[in-house]
Amino acid sequence: MNTIKIIFFDIDGTLVDPATGKIPAKTREALNRLHANGILLCIATGRGPASLPDLSDLPFDAFCTFNGSLCYTKEETIHSTPLLPEDVHQVLKNAVLIGRPVSVAVRNRLAANGIDSDLSDYYRLAGLTLTVADDFSQVCKEDVYQIMLGCRESDHSAILHGTEGAKLAISWDRAADVIPASSGKGIGIKKILAYFHLEASQALAFGDSYNDTEMLQTVGTGVAMGNAPEKIKAIADEVCGHVSEDGIYHYCINHGLIRNAGV
Repeated sequence: MNTIKIIFFDIDGTLVDPATGKIPAKTREALNRLHANGILLCIATGRGPASLPDLSDLPFDAFCTFNGSLCYTKEETIHSTPLLPEDVHQVLKNAVLIGRPVSVAVRNRLAANGIDSDLSDYYRLAGLTLTVADDFSQVCKEDVYQIMLGCRESDHSAILHGTEGAKLAISWDRAADVIPASSGKGIGIKKILAYFHLEASQALAFGDSYNDTEMLQTVGTGVAMGNAPEKIKAIADEVCGHVSEDGIYHYCINHGLIRNAGV
């Protein structure tokens, strides 16, 4: 573990405990101590910049957002791949056909054209409130990085029907994120590793959901949270404790990434 130079963290269910909506104190302590030890810290999330929790008091070096479609540091953009405008138009048409409102995500905001229980609950999982945007059509003319909508697995093919460069990223069984086919957390992580001149073998990642699969398989050591589905645990290299039981903190202690207090 002394070769680890960079660690990627999912947010919901990994850094943030869904039961409290907050990052546990021990996890915060681990993040600060990891960074003090010279390890780079990076967010890797399906959220966009506008919907990130307040991380201003934590020492993150880079952000992989929109499931890898937009990666940046506090100083500059590393990688940016929005959806093709024609795919945005097609997905909006497809959503109408399956009777679903959508939320589009541009760099600095979200905009929805309607509300249903699935999309509203999807927002709520991220601590957000769903509202309808009066300027939805105008927002859709900007660079759209992601489209979110409530759905079931049986809707997946209909959502993508007629698109040329789009795919789905799934982190919850009642909704989907439409992202560029050339994106994904794995792609975003490769871009960030290249930016910092690091190898995958020097990288570790913590995740808990299906959209973390690429991330866990891209880095040298992929760690699934104890609260992750069994399928995610099966593809991970290791499993740590539950987010509510300070899984990240104890993993870092047990693997020598940080020292136990008082040692």
